[in-house]
Amino acid sequence: MDTRSEIRDFLTTRRARISPEEAGLPAYGGSRRVAGLRREEVALLAGMSVDYYTRLERGNARGASDSVLESLARALQLDEAERAHLFDLVHAASAATARAPRRASRPQVRPAVQRILDSMTTTPAYVRNHRLDILAANRLGQALFAPVFDSPAQPANPARFLFLDSRAPEFYLDWERQAQDIVAMLRSQAGRSPDDKALSDLIGELATRSQPFRTWWAAHNVRFHRSGVKRFHHPVVGDLTLAFEALDLAADDNLRISAYTAEPGTPSADALNVLASWAATMDQAATPTTTAG
Repeated sequence: MDTRSEIRDFLTTRRARISPEEAGLPAYGGSRRVAGLRREEVALLAGMSVDYYTRLERGNARGASDSVLESLARALQLDEAERAHLFDLVHAASAATARAPRRASRPQVRPAVQRILDSMTTTPAYVRNHRLDILAANRLGQALFAPVFDSPAQPANPARFLFLDSRAPEFYLDWERQAQDIVAMLRSQAGRSPDDKALSDLIGELATRSQPFRTWWAAHNVRFHRSGVKRFHHPVVGDLTLAFEALDLAADDNLRISAYTAEPGTPSADALNVLASWAATMDQAATPTTTAG
């Protein structure tokens, strides 16, 4: 990832979305040649010279202090995820240059973590890494996300499934919102890990094979994905509306448990119970039987 161009494009897209009125500046008559704020308006709001802001927007951000970045984040009205992304990009630009791309080893899910997953018998759950690869799941998690695990787009990864499997729009009832969330998550992670070769490879694969991914990637939106609600159409039990929580594993860098629950007494809760019974039946069918003799 070219950090200088990432900084340039991120700052450009952020100021383009804010009007002078939204920034509390006077609205002058006449046409404006640029969408959103001009560079000099951002500089005014951030309390810096136009030359300095121009240098930052051109990607020359090495040595920019945290106080400067805070002022810039306020001027551009960045949310928590966007602010973190700006800091990640600038810190990466300020770090040692000429770093070789790093191919991270595939982390292993510790047996204790797998036991935690398996103990969650009424809650679909899985462990993923920062590239969204699913590394482990419990029985109900495997049943709920069976289309992802069975997809030809492997290794199992919601991003690959969403953009490369034709069944994804049927499985994710809010496909476009889910897909845009995934792009924003990957964009955030790319800012934190600019030298992660496997992450770059995944982004390159999706950009090469999916026009929607390319379009949304170019928007430079970033987002945290810690909790929320997702809607599914499962091929066995039909529609489900599930709340999800993302739980970071403190002892394992970049590993996170994603767990899904249904509101008690709802059709989705009933569907999860049916799914659990179906999964148990599949397990029994897959277990070889022995005969006495």
